[in-house]
Amino acid sequence: ESELHSETGSVIFSGFRKLGLYSNHLSHVVRYHKKHREFYIVTAVGNCFHTYNVKKLGIVAVSNALPEDISCLAADRMLVYVAIGGKVSAFARNKEVVHMYTGHGADVHLLLPFGDHIISVDRDSTVIVWDVESEEEYLQITFDKVSFEVSAVMHPSTYLNKILFGSSQGGLQLWNVKSNKLLYTFTGWPSGVTVLQQTPAVDVVGVGLSSGQIIIHNIKFDESLMKFQQDWGPVTSLSFRTDGHPVMAAGSPIGHIGLWDLEEKKLVCQMRDAHNTAIAGLTFLHGEPLLITNGADNGIRVWIFDTAGGGGRLLRSRLGHSAPPTKVRHHGLNGHHILSAGQDGTLQSFSTVHERFNRSLGHGSINKKKSKKKSLRYDKLKLPAITTFASESARQSDWDSIVACHRGYLMTTTWNYQKGGMGAHKLEPKRFNKNRALSVHATAVDITSCGNFVVIGLSSGHIDVYNMQSGMHRGQYGEDEAHSGAVRGVSVDGLNQLTVSAGADKLVNIWKFKSRKLVLSIDLGTSPATTHLHRDSGMFAIALDDFTLNVLDMETKRIVRKFSGHRGQVNDMAFSPDGRWLITAAMDCTIRTWDLPSGCLVDCFLVDFAAVSLTMSPTGDFLASSHVDNLGIYLWSNNTLCSMVSLRPLPADYEPTGIMLPGTCSSQEGDADLNTEMIEYESPEQLDEQLVTLSLLADSRWKNLLHLDIIKKRNKPMEPPKVPKAAPFFMPTIPGLIPQFAPSEGSNQGEQSKIVNFGVLAQKSHFYQQLESAMLNNDPVGLLKEMGPSGIDAELRGLAPDMGGDVSVLQGFLKMVASMLDSKRDFDLAQAYLALFLKLHLRLISQEPGLMEEASKVSEKLEETWTSMQTLFNQSLCLLSYTKSALL
Repeated sequence: ESELHSETGSVIFSGFRKLGLYSNHLSHVVRYHKKHREFYIVTAVGNCFHTYNVKKLGIVAVSNALPEDISCLAADRMLVYVAIGGKVSAFARNKEVVHMYTGHGADVHLLLPFGDHIISVDRDSTVIVWDVESEEEYLQITFDKVSFEVSAVMHPSTYLNKILFGSSQGGLQLWNVKSNKLLYTFTGWPSGVTVLQQTPAVDVVGVGLSSGQIIIHNIKFDESLMKFQQDWGPVTSLSFRTDGHPVMAAGSPIGHIGLWDLEEKKLVCQMRDAHNTAIAGLTFLHGEPLLITNGADNGIRVWIFDTAGGGGRLLRSRLGHSAPPTKVRHHGLNGHHILSAGQDGTLQSFSTVHERFNRSLGHGSINKKKSKKKSLRYDKLKLPAITTFASESARQSDWDSIVACHRGYLMTTTWNYQKGGMGAHKLEPKRFNKNRALSVHATAVDITSCGNFVVIGLSSGHIDVYNMQSGMHRGQYGEDEAHSGAVRGVSVDGLNQLTVSAGADKLVNIWKFKSRKLVLSIDLGTSPATTHLHRDSGMFAIALDDFTLNVLDMETKRIVRKFSGHRGQVNDMAFSPDGRWLITAAMDCTIRTWDLPSGCLVDCFLVDFAAVSLTMSPTGDFLASSHVDNLGIYLWSNNTLCSMVSLRPLPADYEPTGIMLPGTCSSQEGDADLNTEMIEYESPEQLDEQLVTLSLLADSRWKNLLHLDIIKKRNKPMEPPKVPKAAPFFMPTIPGLIPQFAPSEGSNQGEQSKIVNFGVLAQKSHFYQQLESAMLNNDPVGLLKEMGPSGIDAELRGLAPDMGGDVSVLQGFLKMVASMLDSKRDFDLAQAYLALFLKLHLRLISQEPGLMEEASKVSEKLEETWTSMQTLFNQSLCLLSYTKSALL
């Protein structure tokens, strides 16, 4: 079993895909598909790239993953080029690598597709021109980093075989890459060139500098036509409108976009906070009033310019968390939506079905109306990141359905999933008189299954109940404090009967939900770190500070399971929908699955980044996880739903193997077929000699033996069978359940005698002969097993003396049944054969003393076996009825 796990990493979960990752700090690339007549956006996400259509921003393709993160991205009509380190790869069909270009001594940071060639520039300012198809080096140009460090590259429109290089020293050089000649050196400007972009006019180039200056320069006459200055730092990207409006857009490192009118030579509009981070790339679509932007805040936005004033309005977007998510939970009963709270302070909902169902519930704010008037970025009223939250879909169409605790805040906020934003209430107890100096904050929260009440635990040990609809305080647990330390977890059972809370005072308290009286207090011996309740089964999981796990049964109010094995703080827990598995994630980078009925660890695997939150879908098909320093949410599919998985207890010293996060595997070939890896269990014919064992024959082979005459009468044909005109070309077979070919008749035709042998007419069957010889190595039962009901009936009739049989053979048959009962094998067949035998030969048995003696022996054995079986049945039924009716 350990070998099986070490090969696969996990037998239960296999990586499926990642959600909520759209963009990073690299500029996007826009491609146009002539056949589809559609624009596509390509964005880099870690070690792979995504392709989206502009029309709906729907994801079209995800590339195969590369061994390292992508450092540069470019594309032409046919291929997408990516650089990792000093290597350049060309992808076809947005999916698979078809070409590799190796030869750079330093990391590649610029790529430019150029007809049948690709130009790559590394950090040492070495430029290599590659032939795309042959993967051979066509030309290499080496610049001196001190005097000309290449920082930008472009191909001026209509300049055949010419490439314009920009340097971080501020100069430009125009080269003919076919003849390898430097054609012209532009003296340039005192600050470094960050962007070179072709304008809609021939010979004119847009140059962005690190000083924030933008120069529109004519490279034919080496003169600057106009200059602009932005105050937001270096120019990160430039783009020009081509739909009849002479407008240039410039990106900045702080997320603002400046729009400049090139005719009037002035700034016409500022698009402030287009992104939370630097504008990685911006592109005006050719001939359309659409601007596409992306940034390191994990967002792609499409802006449309259809309003007066020249500013763009947001048309559509794909936004993920700009800082790692800290808490993920499934919302609703269908498992299609995952709520995620991130360190960026936002609460978002991601759909496992399609990106278009994603929605952002926004950033928490103390006063939403005031914060709308000013930019939220500079808003002093905005709330810090959400530490934990609870959601319930039962009454979400009537009022708020989510309650969130914020880092360091006593006040908890309600959110409305239907409206997609903050809700109506700010829940805060009055006992502290809004005294912020006490540094009391909310630590745990839960919403009842009916959606009417919310229970909030505080760091001071208080637990308060609020009404979800009105936001009114409805009471508290305990006379003053529910715990003498901070509340680490609070949950309400499925029927609003009991509330269970765990505190830093090492106690788990169970309270009556309505009267709020303490029912029971259990000492854990160690402080709990986090808790999780599975409402359907009433199992309350508690992770302790010593990295062990306890499971409390709410029905019996006892600790029923204790698990140890984690070597780091347990971050989060999740139950499978049926309550059989407890899945835990800890800072030791493992995700473990514990089987509650058997009390064993059944699955364990390592991930590269520790999981900070886990949630299992209500349908049981996916496990979702969020990880340290990762912006995405990762989905793991449950293999047990679609294939047979062998789960065995893992040893205490089991060393788990690592699994790549979903969507980051180099290929899917590593996912071996679980069916082939499963240890096949071959069951013996009889588990134990003392156990009554049934045959595996179909019921139709033995159940109808007593009623065969009725069946034959009912199935009697209405008219005689018609003889076929010409026999078909098939080899004749002997009728029976197991097909056998009939012996050839022509082989011994010449030797046949014309004298009829009357002994042949009363020929004894193979079964009869075996009973007659009664040898030890004979298996008459095996012969009967191969026959159908009619064959068995004929064989048993043929044992009677008036049918050519003998009394000794009848006695042999009874001995055979006795041996079957002795061995306790084929118990059902023994009953059926004996019943038919007695039906056919009962009168004859009563007349023969030898047969009577043998029959009485069989009867004794039969009665003895049935008595022991009846005792076992009675014991089992008694135990079952007790467990069903008794109050545990």
